[in-house]
Amino acid sequence: MRKLESAARNDRISDETRIFEKLRRGAVLICAGLSIAFAGAGPAAAERPAISVTSPLRASIAQIESHPSPAPALYRLAEDPAILVLDFPDIHVQALMLNRVAAFLEKNDTPRDRILGEAELNEHIRAAGTNPDSYYAGHDYRGADLARFFRVARRQNMALNAQESWLAALVERQGWSRPHAFGALISIPGTSTAIDQAARVAIFRHELSHGAYFTDPAYAALSRRLWTVMLTGEERRSFAGFLGGEGYNAGDVDLMINETQAFLIHTGDRRFFDPADAGMSHARAAALRAAFIPEIDLAWLRRSAVRVLPAGSPAALAPQRGALRHGRPAPAITDRRRGPAVSLCGG
Repeated sequence: MRKLESAARNDRISDETRIFEKLRRGAVLICAGLSIAFAGAGPAAAERPAISVTSPLRASIAQIESHPSPAPALYRLAEDPAILVLDFPDIHVQALMLNRVAAFLEKNDTPRDRILGEAELNEHIRAAGTNPDSYYAGHDYRGADLARFFRVARRQNMALNAQESWLAALVERQGWSRPHAFGALISIPGTSTAIDQAARVAIFRHELSHGAYFTDPAYAALSRRLWTVMLTGEERRSFAGFLGGEGYNAGDVDLMINETQAFLIHTGDRRFFDPADAGMSHARAAALRAAFIPEIDLAWLRRSAVRVLPAGSPAALAPQRGALRHGRPAPAITDRRRGPAVSLCGG
């Protein structure tokens, strides 16, 4: 993986990438200044958000994906400006900001009517045999759902940490607390001993599909067709069982639809998902992807889905539009196999 500084010296980098890197280096310097301004109160400076609420940098998928940020960075996705991307240098800072949001909005073993205290949640996570830092690899939320989290926190008089306070300011700045708010936030961690670049890419592509589900009604409708039309009843039950086993609230149908499309269509790295985890053969999964991917209207999301496919997948070789309209492939259910209990994202 190339560092930004060495990449900037590479004569083969395009002018567009040079401009992006120059802007981001400036943003990192501004962020460092913001961190210094917070010095002397609250958590350690290294754990404080060092990003601006007011000026997310516009960046493409390729730019974000290939340049992990050395400091927390906020981007507006060029391919879909309604999606904001938080790029964290590591999973620790990400966890400080978003773990309680995940627990409140979609976990199956935490309250829906109140926000857990930080110590309470961390104790709960550890009791389940998980490290709070690795509670999720990435996160994704509707802006309106983030606003709901902060409304409940205010009603409880729940103290927020520095990262959550920054997020609350972002929610207000984006207008997500207003009626009929529109927009989404996704997050990805930087590389580390636990997350290599391939894993970072897998997490990002998975989260991007959630962003599209939140911001593009046509894609959300297509995902509902995947759940209600393409999958058999047995497959739906198997996927709900897999997701429930991963800690997702299986009673939330919208969450089941959203996670199913993200895992089945947009997660090709088998360290995070293997079709057998949901009781599905690889052949059946390939047939479903071949039918689904060509129907994605968003060109950037369709390209992203093809990119994560295993080599030689039918959808990567010869996708044909109209497959959903002309019927679904015959089901091919196999024995269920449980995979590792890793939550790829929060929704």
